[in-house]
Amino acid sequence: MTVDHDDLTPLRDRPWAALCHRRALAELVLLGWTPCGVGDWAVGLRSPSGHLAARVCPFDPAYAAFLELCRRCPGNPYLPRVAVEVALDGGGTLVVLEFLAPLGTAAEVVRQWRQDDGDAALAEVRRTAAEIDAEWRETVPWWDGIDLNAGNVRRALDGRVVLIDVFCMDGAALYGQILKDAAVVRDRLPQSRYALDIPYIARESTPDDIHALRAAWNTGV
Repeated sequence: MTVDHDDLTPLRDRPWAALCHRRALAELVLLGWTPCGVGDWAVGLRSPSGHLAARVCPFDPAYAAFLELCRRCPGNPYLPRVAVEVALDGGGTLVVLEFLAPLGTAAEVVRQWRQDDGDAALAEVRRTAAEIDAEWRETVPWWDGIDLNAGNVRRALDGRVVLIDVFCMDGAALYGQILKDAAVVRDRLPQSRYALDIPYIARESTPDDIHALRAAWNTGV
């Protein structure tokens, strides 16, 4: 599932795989993309034309599951059109997709999802998400599962209701393990070099929390 637009042309010659999330953010800003949102795990930027959005993430094992959901349900109106999907150095990701605005009336969609009484397209996404959840639960450490709430329901520019980021990690357990023994996390999640760079840590932690996490992470490195 792809989208195309002039905003993509300047992105094609960049060595994204050699850039960490920090440099990827800087590259996008220099190309005229504007930061427009900060979640728990990623930063969002809007393209110069306004048609596209970029999601830059330092670390989020659950997002791979969401991209897999998009691949398994091609053309489903409830999922975003993905234009670019690249791995960044150190385990981060850059994903460019159609721009999605907040949806003020998401409660009904969430209800339909939870009660499994939506239309056929929504049912397909729900069923496929359950399959992926079962698969990832067997292989991804600190997996938490499906988490659909009002914040995961958006509106596309063409008016479609679109679901995003419907899977999540058990962040409390994962970062608790870093404090106990960060080597366990590095061993089980090799692509976690920038695990402490997620926005949630910067936003919600006290200076003492940040110091403790960094001290634990750097032990044995």
